[in-house]
Amino acid sequence: MFSRMELSLEIQYQVILITISVVILFILISITKRITRKVTSVKQLEPNRKKVVLNAFYFLYYLIFFAALVIILGINFEDVTIFFSSVIALLGVAFFAQWSLLSNLTASIIIFFYHPLKIGDRVKILDGEFSSEGVIKNITGFYTMMELDNGRSVSIPNSLILQKGIEIIK
Repeated sequence: MFSRMELSLEIQYQVILITISVVILFILISITKRITRKVTSVKQLEPNRKKVVLNAFYFLYYLIFFAALVIILGINFEDVTIFFSSVIALLGVAFFAQWSLLSNLTASIIIFFYHPLKIGDRVKILDGEFSSEGVIKNITGFYTMMELDNGRSVSIPNSLILQKGIEIIK
């Protein structure tokens, strides 16, 4: 067993390491913001792509920060592994139950990297007698928001964007 003095020193050491980890996290986020801002201005990329890249880096940084916390606090990796495997299994069942969610997430990734569709584009969705024409206002992980010519806003699942023909009007 630890004496009170040893326990107090251990807690102080953990607090110092956690504080250092938080400072490093904020420094990494700040540097990433600056670099991303410079690259997007030099390469003249869309602001929405900058946002996605920043979110990907943030996710990675928070994942590393969480792993550092687990190590600093001395949490058993087996416990963490069991917790995350349970969460992943639950998410797997939820996604399988809602297959359309998974297909929309996959479609959003494909749209982001490979589809010429961008926010602000004027498009016509070719769907037989139900064709729609309007301006793309937002592309999220599950749906695309389009403002029709009559002023109405509609949300279109991303999987349908890939399945239907899209005419980009210039």
